[in-house]
Amino acid sequence: MVQTVSQALVWATNRLREKGIDEPRLDAEVLLSYLLGMDRAKLYLNREAVLSDEQIGRFRNLVERRGLREPVAYLTGTKEFMSLDFKVNSSVLIPRPDTEILVEEILAIKPALMVDVGTGSGAIAISAAYYLPETRVFATDISPEALNLARENAINLGVSDRIEFVQGNLLTPFINRPNFRVDLIAANLPYIPGEVLKELPDEVRKYEPALALDGGCEGLDLYKSLIGQVPRVLKSGGRLLMEIGYNQSGLLADFLTQIPCFSGIRVIKDLSGRDRVVSVAMA
Repeated sequence: MVQTVSQALVWATNRLREKGIDEPRLDAEVLLSYLLGMDRAKLYLNREAVLSDEQIGRFRNLVERRGLREPVAYLTGTKEFMSLDFKVNSSVLIPRPDTEILVEEILAIKPALMVDVGTGSGAIAISAAYYLPETRVFATDISPEALNLARENAINLGVSDRIEFVQGNLLTPFINRPNFRVDLIAANLPYIPGEVLKELPDEVRKYEPALALDGGCEGLDLYKSLIGQVPRVLKSGGRLLMEIGYNQSGLLADFLTQIPCFSGIRVIKDLSGRDRVVSVAMA
C-alpha cells in the first residue's frame, strides 16, 4: 500500500495516542525525522513524499517500541542538551533539561580545573569543556560502557583533548594522585530513594539503568559518600555542586552543616521553582 509522509504521521499519531503516549504527534514527528534523516520542518515540505516498504516497516517498528514506553532518545540514539547533540543508549541516563541548571552554574564560576563525578553520557563534562575553552575537565564513572559512550561524545563534539575520562567509584581515582586539587566538583549522582523507584514512569523504570537512579534509602547515600571524599580533592575556596531531588535540599544541607570544612551552602532552583542544585564551598 502506498503511504506518504503525511499518512504515516497520521497513523503513528493515532497509534501512539491509543497507547497512552502523552505527546503522540511530537513523538511521531521525531521518529520519522530520525528515520528519514531530515528535521521536522522538512517533513512538512515533503509531506506528499512516498515512503518505501522498508521505511514503512522500520517506522512501524519504532512506533510500536515507543508504544511500549521505550524512550524516544534511546530509539533515535540522540538527545539534545545545552544545545549540543549527545549520543545516548541504555547504559546511560538520558540527559534532562533540569541538569542544565547545574551546567549554567559551572559556566558562571569558570573553573580552571574541575571533576564531573558519575559522568554518564558526558553531558556535564563535555558541555563545560565546550563552552569554557580554558577549562580542563576530569570525568569519572563506575561503568565502562558509560565511559566509552562519553569518550565518543567528547570526540564528536571536539573536546576530547581537554577531558580525561577515568573509571572508578566517585572521587577514588584522584584521592592518591600527588598534589591533585581542583576548583570545582560537579555531581549528578543517583538520588531517587529506593522505595520510590517502583513508582517511576515505565520510560524510566523499565529502560534507564537502575545504577544511575537508585540513591538508597533517602536517595542521598552516594552523595554522603562523595562528600566524605571531597576535602581530599577540592581546593580551599572551591565549589561542590550537586543535583538533587526537589525535596532533598534540607536533608543534604543538614548533613553538610555537620562538617566543619564546608561553608556557604546555597540552593539553586530550576525553572519550575523547585530546589535542584546544592552548592557548597570548601573553607
